[in-house]
Amino acid sequence: MAAYTSIDDPSAYFQIALHTGNGGTQSITNDGNSDLQPDFVWIKGRSTNSHHALFDSVRGATKRISSSETNEETTESTGLTSFNSDGWSTGAWSGSNSNNQTYVSWQWKSGTSFSNDASATSIGTIDSTGSVNDTAGFSIVSYTSTGSNGSIKHGLSTAPSMIIFKRRSGDTENWPVYHQALGATKNIKLNLSEAVSTSSTRFNDTEPTSSVFSLGTSGDTNGGTSPFIAYCFAEKKGYSKFGSYTGNGNADGAFIYTGFKPAFFMAKRTDANDMPWVMIDNKRNSFNALSNTLLANSDEVANTGTDRADFLSQGVKIKTTSTAWNASGAAFIFMAFAESPFVTSTGVPTTAR
Repeated sequence: MAAYTSIDDPSAYFQIALHTGNGGTQSITNDGNSDLQPDFVWIKGRSTNSHHALFDSVRGATKRISSSETNEETTESTGLTSFNSDGWSTGAWSGSNSNNQTYVSWQWKSGTSFSNDASATSIGTIDSTGSVNDTAGFSIVSYTSTGSNGSIKHGLSTAPSMIIFKRRSGDTENWPVYHQALGATKNIKLNLSEAVSTSSTRFNDTEPTSSVFSLGTSGDTNGGTSPFIAYCFAEKKGYSKFGSYTGNGNADGAFIYTGFKPAFFMAKRTDANDMPWVMIDNKRNSFNALSNTLLANSDEVANTGTDRADFLSQGVKIKTTSTAWNASGAAFIFMAFAESPFVTSTGVPTTAR
């Protein structure tokens, strides 16, 4: 029988931290079972309106992009100033450390650098560099666009289930997202609340393979000759899940099987406009039902007013009639990461919340 999971301790690859700003400098230290030096840190202010701030080790500390804006990459010299052996450090920047304001940071580890000269290796047609952790199914890929159809090495040994793209400079662009539940002929944007659309120019109507992802000529994935970053996620049993569900419009909502007790869950309704990307986690919500929600496409403070979901030992139970979470017959996509696998590789079951 196949193992339940290859990752018994998800905190070795993904952790969440909460902190309160002091208006000066501070280091945010993770508290998981394993020390985690993150390579991708996604920060959001909880108590004050502030745009999301995404930093990664491939672009380098202080280099910020925001999922709630189309802006080009900016340098925040007092933002995320270093990736540490078990967390990260910040200066006085308001997006990460305003005095007495509260923040959350979601952190992923890649850790192994790679570089691909496409003409030399015959892997893809566009050169790429990045950082990868194949065990956890995560890579950060940097490339320069060509404006022509092409393909790019992603560093993983299996096809990515979800890829988030951002043009760093040369123009202000949206955040296109490839998701396996939608397929390569469709695209949805992380910074917007609009429905899914059909596009042949973003991913060239070509599904990712175990070695490359494909690009068309769209300006927000491969326009001009500009630097881009892509965050690639491959599904790993007992650790991560990228799927879809159908709403039932009932407070006794859909159950979404993940195969693990979730730490983080983000979902998007795909069949209607004006529907945000909703985000919940086990740090801002330490017990069921979870009501502390942030929106990946908005600078708004956390919404804490209404119960949205429960995190169970093997999935997520929706508990709201909100149309952004559970409209009857509506289509949703999601990404989720584990606090603990439902059953470890040695057969030990997880405990309930």
